[in-house]
Amino acid sequence: MPQDEDDRPWLPLYPPGVAADVATTDASLVHAWRARVAAAPTAPAVRYFDGVITAQEAEDRSNALAAALQSRGVQRGDRIGVYLQNVPAYPLLLLALWKLGATALVLNPMYRGQELRKLIDDSGACGMVCGDDAVDETRATVAGSTVLWILSSSPRHGQTRDDLRAFGSLDVGPVSPDGDLLALSEEFAGRRAAEPEVGLDDVALLAYTSGTTGPAKGAMNTHGNVLAVVRSYASWLALTPDDVVLAIAPLFHITGAVINCTIALLTGAPLVLAYRFQPEVVLEAFAEHEVTFTIGSITAFNAIYNLPQAGAEQFASVRALYSGGAPIPPSTVERFQERFGVYIHNVYGMTETTSATIAVPLRGRAPVHQPSGTLSVGVPLPGLRARVVDPFGHPVAHGEQGELELSGPQVVPGYWRKPEATEATMPGGRLRTGDGAIMDEQGWIYLVDRLKDQINVSGYKVWPREVEDALYEHPSVNEAAVVGRPDDYQGESVVAYVSLKPGRSADPDELRAFVRERIAPYKCPREVHLVEDLPKTQTGKIRRNVLRDPRD
Repeated sequence: MPQDEDDRPWLPLYPPGVAADVATTDASLVHAWRARVAAAPTAPAVRYFDGVITAQEAEDRSNALAAALQSRGVQRGDRIGVYLQNVPAYPLLLLALWKLGATALVLNPMYRGQELRKLIDDSGACGMVCGDDAVDETRATVAGSTVLWILSSSPRHGQTRDDLRAFGSLDVGPVSPDGDLLALSEEFAGRRAAEPEVGLDDVALLAYTSGTTGPAKGAMNTHGNVLAVVRSYASWLALTPDDVVLAIAPLFHITGAVINCTIALLTGAPLVLAYRFQPEVVLEAFAEHEVTFTIGSITAFNAIYNLPQAGAEQFASVRALYSGGAPIPPSTVERFQERFGVYIHNVYGMTETTSATIAVPLRGRAPVHQPSGTLSVGVPLPGLRARVVDPFGHPVAHGEQGELELSGPQVVPGYWRKPEATEATMPGGRLRTGDGAIMDEQGWIYLVDRLKDQINVSGYKVWPREVEDALYEHPSVNEAAVVGRPDDYQGESVVAYVSLKPGRSADPDELRAFVRERIAPYKCPREVHLVEDLPKTQTGKIRRNVLRDPRD
């Protein structure tokens, strides 16, 4: 029988005390944050190596930043680019922007040139904050855009340990001519902005995604969306102020911003930051800060697993370890638990669902779909409605394959200034994920096929066209096709097939180096295969499916 409209067979699998639906009395993220501050103002809110920021200090510093930004003209609804790694300035800046009713445009610091400029132009951002090592290049990239000012921030602020393994160098970058974030927070100390009335429908985060089809689109993650995910996932984990949250996921990613950063800020659990992911540094952070929860890509956990010094002692305090963004082979989970004594729980989410919406219950184990050998990504979290539907949007029977469709308070209202794309991907508010799935009679969900060409590298989304466009800039390239290939380490790897122009030459290493100069490193092909010709349909369209799986 097809699934019913309100069929939720997964509810009996919920941990004790977890409600079927998500409820919040918070008027906004700022309202929720200030309730946390009032409850424990002297409790640590952020830990960064040997540095600590209490909740009251975070409140005061973010008030100062809000006043400084307002003096530069930032108003409700403005988009401000946050172009930083995992540093204390990040959560402080988020709080400041939310107090102003402004939107944090979260930007991957690995983006360069046109990759970055396209997002600036599409969002209409009026300001940016970047690391001091990126000031000059960023100024050149956004010259002539809507960006009126760029503030700098040093990753070394907020700590004194100066771990070279993390920072690489202790060289000090140039302060932006428009100002430095730390200096501004000191200049405006004790001052408060005139705060507008901010509600659940205000956009808190503008996070760009390739979505289910086409080029990058800005998902409008509202205060209500973020609160729904934070409250539902915090109850799922039974997260309390006694927990310690380690941000393995980058804060510029929706998972890092919501399920590492915001969930810690609002629940009262200290947020541990360690700049860029560096396996040795992160491993030590587990033990030093007595981390109880984190979520990261399977690539990160594999990197930790490969450290010879890693052992169960570093994970002694951990009670909840989750991984999302890329499928996890069952054997990887088993090996990790055997060595460290900790089970990696699967979690699934999208930028359009404001991160986590499907997860394996805490202290539960994901079943394996026997026909495919696929490990379940879990069951829907409180408040989420999940169905598997046919190409016409009709629900299929449990155990049958179709497309995963999601709806609920976690799903964004749409894409920034793209009503047609919104309607195509979220007709009637139902998100068509583009992921092939099976739901069994208990409500366990298995992702068994990819219905889109998008490639998932360690949780980062790669659109083949971006890589192909970079390859086409090489004077010797005639045709190019890029596909994803299953990879035990990072979920999928980028593989390129290239035919060359007659009489021209290029080798794979040269092409890889050429692409690396133009796009983010994780998008660069791990393999480049030179071929005489690419497989095509009768109409001349390149058949990526044949390259992805020659059996097709």
